[in-house]
Amino acid sequence: MIKPITNFVRWQLTTGQLDHWTSYHLAAGAFICKVALWLGASDFWAVMSVFIIGVLWEVAEYFIEGTEEVYGTKKKWAYNTAADIFVETAIAIWMVV
Repeated sequence: MIKPITNFVRWQLTTGQLDHWTSYHLAAGAFICKVALWLGASDFWAVMSVFIIGVLWEVAEYFIEGTEEVYGTKKKWAYNTAADIFVETAIAIWMVV
């Protein structure tokens, strides 16, 4: 029997998209979005603040940690970076919709 969800999650794990830091990115995205909203930002700017901070974080992480040293390959690093930015921005969008 084909288990599409199981196969999808396995693919995400083997490509490096999901790791133990994914939950922290989700929490940070929700927290930053909520703080931005509390401070009076519009829905758009609350989401954009999460996105901008996420990109800046990933750039800093690239220069601090590198790619192959932590993730093994540049491809895994790229998958992980894209997934991190996606999950934190997606949770912020979900919060304002």
